[in-house]
Amino acid sequence: MKITLKDGTIKEYGQAMSVYDIALDISEGLARNACAGEIDGGVVDLRTVVDRDCSLQILTARDTEGLRAMRHTCSHVLAEAVKRLFPDAKVTIGPSIDEGFYYDFDHAPFSREDLDNLEKEMKKIIKEGHMLERFTLPREEAIRFMEEREEPYKVELIRELPEEEEISFYDQGGFIDLCAGPHLMNTKGIKAFKLISSSMAYWRGDSNRAQLQRIYGTAFAGKDELAAYLEHLEDIKKRDHNRLGREMELFTTVDVIGQGLPLLLPRGTKMVMKMQRWIEDLEDREWGYVRTKTPLMAKSDLYKISGHWDHYKEGMFVLGDEEKDREVFALRPMTCPFQYYCYKNSQHSYRDLPIRYGETSTLFRNEDSGEMHGLTRVRQFTISEGHLVIRPDQVEDELKSCLNLANYVLATLGLQEDVTYRLSKWDPNNTEKYLGDEVYWEKAQGALRQILVENALPFVEAEGEAAFYGPKIDIQAKNVYGKEDTMITIQLDCAIAENFDMYYIDQNGEKIRPYVIHRTSLGCYERTLAWLTEKYAGKFPTWLCPEQVRILTISEKFEAYAEKVRKELAANGIDVTVDNRSEKIGYKIREARMAKLPYMLVVGANEEEQGQVRVRSRFAGNEGQKSVEEFTEQICREIRTKEIREELPEEEKK
Repeated sequence: MKITLKDGTIKEYGQAMSVYDIALDISEGLARNACAGEIDGGVVDLRTVVDRDCSLQILTARDTEGLRAMRHTCSHVLAEAVKRLFPDAKVTIGPSIDEGFYYDFDHAPFSREDLDNLEKEMKKIIKEGHMLERFTLPREEAIRFMEEREEPYKVELIRELPEEEEISFYDQGGFIDLCAGPHLMNTKGIKAFKLISSSMAYWRGDSNRAQLQRIYGTAFAGKDELAAYLEHLEDIKKRDHNRLGREMELFTTVDVIGQGLPLLLPRGTKMVMKMQRWIEDLEDREWGYVRTKTPLMAKSDLYKISGHWDHYKEGMFVLGDEEKDREVFALRPMTCPFQYYCYKNSQHSYRDLPIRYGETSTLFRNEDSGEMHGLTRVRQFTISEGHLVIRPDQVEDELKSCLNLANYVLATLGLQEDVTYRLSKWDPNNTEKYLGDEVYWEKAQGALRQILVENALPFVEAEGEAAFYGPKIDIQAKNVYGKEDTMITIQLDCAIAENFDMYYIDQNGEKIRPYVIHRTSLGCYERTLAWLTEKYAGKFPTWLCPEQVRILTISEKFEAYAEKVRKELAANGIDVTVDNRSEKIGYKIREARMAKLPYMLVVGANEEEQGQVRVRSRFAGNEGQKSVEEFTEQICREIRTKEIREELPEEEKK
């Protein structure tokens, strides 16, 4: 057989050989570093026997899939260590993930001390250098095998495997785990690893199932890469909005109020209000929107007309009992059916369209408790929602306009480089979830696809991610931990007008069904605040900062002058405070820097005499003395233009 290697070299063998043996034949060093193989583009275990002509690449930890195999093996080493130190723990699954691996255990929570002890035990196991031996068992024998070992989660997994599935195990020096692989040949192939954290997780991701303990870890080809990654994690911790937002007193949560119901504190509220006022003025003055204000709840009748009662009821907060109460209400998870009745309040001609309704909407969604996280996944949130009622011939222009508005907002916030685009489509194999037929969906999806193509925006297509009434463009972003969320959405709906008997009168006097575009220009304000906090590590653009200027007095005798400066700045719409405490000026400056403030104004005898302020900024350090008028003009221009001023490296600051 002929084996074509990555560099084009052809190796010929007279008999079948494992991937590992071929690597060994090429060089001992390659075999020693081999983690997996790739045959004709498919990743395989090193133990896989090659018996035909093919292309073959030997994967090491320097290759993505090779690194995944090493991390997967490391997860098995973790499981063995847990079983050694905590014999009563029940094992479940332990896959590799993008930045490492995890393993879930049915056990009490693990402390940091537990993780440190597990690391020590893992190092022992790696040093012992056990070979990983793969073997298979028939289904019933495999079930009995795991039942005898008292591993109920493994039994459940085996029972759910297809009848024709090969059931494979790996024996790691006596520790045996159900696994499809691939794995290293020997535990000594793990060179650098670290257990990162532990948290609660539900079995199979179902909140109705057992609560497990998930241990996260990572592994790399070398210690330098691991050290760089751990440094990256420290940066993540500094940026994590759930930590930083609380430290900066932007928001908090309280158990007696409830999970997913954050309290925006004065500083966080001010930031959200700045964004909200900006978006409302932008939409209404420059993009042709008219504003509505609609109820926070409605009778179930409304949601039955819209289809949400059938398609989304489990995600709603229902008030009342359908079997007992004459009227049942629900808090709104969306604004669209309310705005449809704003449209229906009067008759419209084709000349009136498009009508663009905007609303700052507070919504309620019964999110799974396991999904709650800071401000990114909550049960009550506020959104820059809007619905455009349009003629069919206006689809292209209005979709482009919605996308342009979203991109303008992202660019202004400095976030445009951090997003990706997704065309969220229906699932043609599960049509009962959706309104409309295949023709409808293909047409609507095609319209959105064309808009993305014409704007030269790279995008992925995701089947089954559409709303039940129409496909959508989702603008996605990742948090500091790599989890992706939808930030902005634009949806085309060609079906819902029928449900609500919405129409316009065309030029022939006929009643015509309009189309509807569901869209956000910014999305959820809470999630955006979390995104901005992580993006800027709390060092927000000046216009967004809840405290833009802090005046620092050299001593208490300059309090009156500081107050005079404060009033002048405040009169120009600047968020300014005064620190007139009897502390040394160096201490006040350090505190202001720790608070990540854009500007500090130092005032003393010289400044008072000359009617000036000494300017220190987060961006350039000491910017010298300026008149109050000059500084006011400078910062007002920065706020008005929403400039994102670049911060110099510390060594370049004055």
